[in-house]
This record gives sequence, structure tokens and C-alpha cells, in this order.
Amino acid sequence: MSEQPTTHFGFRDVPVAEKQKLVGQVFTSVARNYDLMNDLMSFGIHRVWKRYFVSISGIRPGDRVLDLAGGTGDIAALVKPVVGDKGDVVVGDINAAMLSVGRDRMTDRGMVSGLRWTQLNAEALPFPDNSFDAVTMAFGLRNVTDKDKALADICRVLKPGGRALVLEFSKVRNELFSKLYDFHSFQVLPRLGQLFARDAGSYQYLAESIRKHPDQDMLKGMMENAGFERVEVRNLSNGIVAIHRGYKF
Repeated sequence: MSEQPTTHFGFRDVPVAEKQKLVGQVFTSVARNYDLMNDLMSFGIHRVWKRYFVSISGIRPGDRVLDLAGGTGDIAALVKPVVGDKGDVVVGDINAAMLSVGRDRMTDRGMVSGLRWTQLNAEALPFPDNSFDAVTMAFGLRNVTDKDKALADICRVLKPGGRALVLEFSKVRNELFSKLYDFHSFQVLPRLGQLFARDAGSYQYLAESIRKHPDQDMLKGMMENAGFERVEVRNLSNGIVAIHRGYKF
């Protein structure tokens, strides 16, 4: 019998069929503390990264936008005022707990109109071809099992002239800073996760998943292979995160 295909879950190799379930368990566990998690991982700078991400997106009033891995609503809250009353934002996430947290948060802020919440798998988007002016994905691509398949489907649902924007942790460019970042990720972060969220394991996985994610150049190539053109990369905070932007023509 042939061996079962495997993929990475953090630094572990697991059967491909199991990764989605394992990732789901992580995000169900951290859903209520997701903002805390991001603050611990980025020293709170993720809020600045996200604002900049939306500011360079090229999203305009009246656009239809799909925000993937958007369960907490952070990106949707920034995009909705840009698209305005004539625009539409679809928030998609594979995890029901994350969607519930985000929907409740946006409702508490009075942001209901023009937002749709959909549980979906980024590898098989339930939308027709040429449906959206822009697709955004912030800190979610690294958790997708088949990234190539997800990128190809993102390209499919974009309208001609549309753009995809991916904000994700990436490869730190400075060697000394990289060592400090590794110490924070693997020695400090899990302990903070245990202290504040009673969950060291999920935070350990999240740190490991960052190191397994394709670096800037590799992800650029993956987007080009998926059909995107004029793919641009912008490093933020010395490469801790990077913004990849590509167009469908």
C-alpha cells in the first residue's frame, strides 16, 4: 500500500486529511483571545499593519470585496467604510467560532449593513467566476493546507482587473533581529499564551506555522503560477510580515 500523503502542522508532519481539523482546533481554542494572541505575537503592531494593508489595497467605493480568514472582522471593519453603502464585503472563514466572534463584535459596533458572513474553505470558494473586485487575506494563508489551490481559486473569483492582497508573517531580513524574533516566538510566546489564555500549545503551533510558511520570493512565485500578474511584495517591520499584491488581467 502507498504511504498516506503528509503535510506540515507546525513542525510536525501529519496526514493531509487531518491538517484542516487540527488547525480548526487551534482557532476554536484561541477565538475568544484572538486579539490578545496577535498583540502577543506582534507587540500590538498588527493593528498598524492591517490599517496600512487596507490603505494600499486600491479598494474603492462601490467595490465588492471578499475577505478570507476574516473571522474576527478586523479587515472588514477597515474595508467597509471604504466601499461605502454601495459596496459589499463578504467575510469568509473556515472556522465557525472565529466567525461568531467577528459577527458579534461588528454587531456591537453597529456594523451590520453591507457585511455578509460565510463559513467556507479557501481552497474551494462557493462563488461564481469573476465575482469580486478585490480579495484580501490577512494572517490566514499559512494555515491553508493547499495554498496553491487556494490562490488559484482566489484568482478565479476575481473580476478582470481585480486584485488579491495577502498580509502574512514572512522571513525576517536581518540576522540579529531574526534571532531575537525566534527567542520571542519560541521561548516567550508560548509562556504568554499559557499565562493569559491557558493555551501554550496553540501559540507554539502558531509560531511554528510562521516558520513553515513560504518566504517572500516563494509566495510571489506561487501567486504568479496561480495566474496573477504584476505581483508586488512590500516588507513591513524588517520582513516580520509582508504584503503580496497581484492582479488578474
